[in-house]
Order: sequence, then structure tokens, then C-alpha cells
Amino acid sequence: MALMRINFRGQSIAKQTNMTVILPDGANSDGPFPVLYLLHGLSDDDSTWVRRTSLERYVADMPLIVIMPDTARGFYTDAVEGLAYESHIMRDVMGFADRFFPTIPERRGRAIEGLSMGGYGAMKLALKYPDRFCSVVAHSSAFNVRGLVQSAEHGPELRRIFGGDPAEGGNDVFTLAESIEPAELPAVRFDCGTDDELLEHSRSLHGHLDGLGIGHEYEEFPGAHEWGYWDRRVREGLRFHARELGI
Repeated sequence: MALMRINFRGQSIAKQTNMTVILPDGANSDGPFPVLYLLHGLSDDDSTWVRRTSLERYVADMPLIVIMPDTARGFYTDAVEGLAYESHIMRDVMGFADRFFPTIPERRGRAIEGLSMGGYGAMKLALKYPDRFCSVVAHSSAFNVRGLVQSAEHGPELRRIFGGDPAEGGNDVFTLAESIEPAELPAVRFDCGTDDELLEHSRSLHGHLDGLGIGHEYEEFPGAHEWGYWDRRVREGLRFHARELGI
């Protein structure tokens, strides 16, 4: 594999930013390849998946490009007061990938995954743009942003991003799930640790999707909100995407 960190200008956020990229590098490295967009959590950046897990080793034999963009603390959302990180992913990052790398620039060649804030972002973008991704995986995710907006700890910061009600801006995964045709959905998988403080977020979404008759995979495992858990779970996510991408 080839590992690189790229500095580029994000037009949607009007600033220089970064992405970390893993590219196939070997005898069969001409492509085109499917792409996994792998999203970071609230306190992380584009390099953290590579630094804190064995991701590069796990994808070493896969015909897959992995793109990890930096989105600061933006919740993958076009903020009411702040930067447009949803547009940044969907336009700047994906546009850059399709211009400069040997991608399959179609739904059948794109998957998305993330943890915590990035798990929310992956699920939101997959539900909001089902024509762009064939599969989504989310780990230990902050799905209940409507509750977080009202919390004492995160409320002030998140109200600048979401406003008073995330559903009004198309940013609530529960509301998005209600408005989508199940046949249009990408393949959905998510998980959470049984000692994770965000466990009820995943249980609530699991129950909501069941109530809507939306097929998905959901699992709970021993573990907390920490990298040892995510290092194990990302391997399962890769297997899930590989099945849907046909690789």
C-alpha cells in the first residue's frame, strides 16, 4: 500500500485542509478501485485512524482506496454558524478523489464509515445521499444529536452547528430514516460497546429502524469508547463493505 497525507484547498470551507489516503500499490494497482470514506471522531483528525489502529495492515491486500478527511469538530454538517463540512465531504473531498485517483466514481464504488462523531456523519450522509454510497458502517456513534444540542456539556457548541433543531436542517438520522424508501438505502451496519456512554444512541436507532421495517445489521460487543474497541470493529466493517463492493 501507499500512504500519503495531502494538503488541498476545500472550496466549501474556504480554507486549506488535509486528507490521509491509502492507495493500493502493487502488481494490480492500476484500478479503477472503489473508495472507502473513513470519518474521524470529535477530538481526532485525518491521521488518527492510521495512527491508532492497524488499518494499513488490514487493507494491505484489498483493491480499495481509503480516504480519511479532516473535518475538525464540524459534525459533517453545514453549520448554521461556521463551516460547511457536509458540502466539504460531498463536493470537495469526493470531487478531489474522483479527479486525482483511479476511483469508481459511482454509487457501486463508494462506501462510508466512521466512529463517534464520524459514525453519526457516515450514517447521516448515507441516509441523506443514498445514491452516492452502496454501504455504511458506524461505530459507537453520536446519533442523537437532537439530545446533544440540548445537553449542558455539548449544547452551546452544537447549537452553533445545528441550530435549535437538527431535524430542520436535514441533519437528524432518525428523521432522515423516516423519509427514505427502504429500497433506496445502502447496506447498513452499526455497532456499539456495552460500556460505551453512547450505547443508548445506537439502541435507539436500532429500534427506530426496526419499527420502520428498514433492514440493517446491529451488534453490541464488550468494550468502551476507546481505540482497542475500534481497532477490532474496523476489520468487521471492512468485511461488510467488501461484500457490498464486490471485492
